[in-house]
Amino acid sequence: MSDLPPTPEPVAVAAAPIAVLAIDARRLSRTFAIVGATVQALVDVDLAIAPKEIVAIIGRSGAGKSTLLNLIGALDRQYQGELRVFGQELKSLSDSQLSRFRNRQIGFVFQSFQLLPNLSVGENVMLPAYFGSDLTQNEIERRARWLLGEMELATRFDQNPQQMSGGERQRVAVARALLLEPPLLVCDEPTGSLDAASAKQILQLFKDIRHKFATTLVLVTHDPAVAAAADRVITLDRGNVRSNTEVA
Repeated sequence: MSDLPPTPEPVAVAAAPIAVLAIDARRLSRTFAIVGATVQALVDVDLAIAPKEIVAIIGRSGAGKSTLLNLIGALDRQYQGELRVFGQELKSLSDSQLSRFRNRQIGFVFQSFQLLPNLSVGENVMLPAYFGSDLTQNEIERRARWLLGEMELATRFDQNPQQMSGGERQRVAVARALLLEPPLLVCDEPTGSLDAASAKQILQLFKDIRHKFATTLVLVTHDPAVAAAADRVITLDRGNVRSNTEVA
């Protein structure tokens, strides 16, 4: 990846003190009521993730991985216990505050890309800036074009994403997630729809992102290669943390 150009200027977000964890969960639990029954998706999870760490979350289907990712990503705050993201307790935020926090502090990458087919590649990347950003239109476009260049997609700005390969579309999704330079990137099966070569490219991209943007990455995956590329692997089983292991 090339050196960061002098422009566009980075988005102004409050910098967390060095001592503050990226993710700090204590006795975190999530319960769902389903057809009259109570299901505990997470049970007293304690979790600490440092800034700039790459953490993979693994486990069988139904282990609680997606539930945990939704909580970390501030998509769900109906939890018990404590959950702080860069020092911010999510339950203390109003709906509007939570939306702004999520938009400015968290980027999302999904298995299915979630690109809008009626928008061009560039328009898809620029989309997050239209929800609470103070950037001008010129700044938004300049940032989007630079990010696509970093993803080796500089010439695809005006193309329809439906004309691209799966690996290319995932790189567009990563560029979109990084548009506002969030300090946290959460990824749900980011290589699940990709062939081996494209998956390897995305994994290298994540490592480059961590160093270039000082980003914390939390990845839910079934892919052993993704887990092996992380700094640490957390295994969930029936809503509990069964292991928390640093990758050699």
